[in-house]
Amino acid sequence: MKLKHTLVPHESWHELKLTGDLIGDEAGPRLVEYVTDAVEAGLRQFVIDLSEVRYISSSGIGVLITMLTKMRNVEGEMYLTAPSEHVKKLLIITKLHNIFTIFETQEELEAKIK
Repeated sequence: MKLKHTLVPHESWHELKLTGDLIGDEAGPRLVEYVTDAVEAGLRQFVIDLSEVRYISSSGIGVLITMLTKMRNVEGEMYLTAPSEHVKKLLIITKLHNIFTIFETQEELEAKIK
């Protein structure tokens, strides 16, 4: 399933809602560009909603790591929210759950970053 994405700007952070398969194809550079734009706008928090992502390839993981690196290079943070069971397992197997800050629900996230 082709990846669809929607950027939802908030006052002090942006949220990127992803739907489909994150395989790092032609959508990858655009996703990274969202973070670059947020950094240039002075934002230091960025959220990726994974609730509708059913698959992430190794290239997709690379896209997420690139986005995280861009935020952390400016002392910011990128959060992952609501990963599906399949995506959670992938993050655990790859040990990326130790690198990313992950929230199970949108409510947990909003309590943290507001």
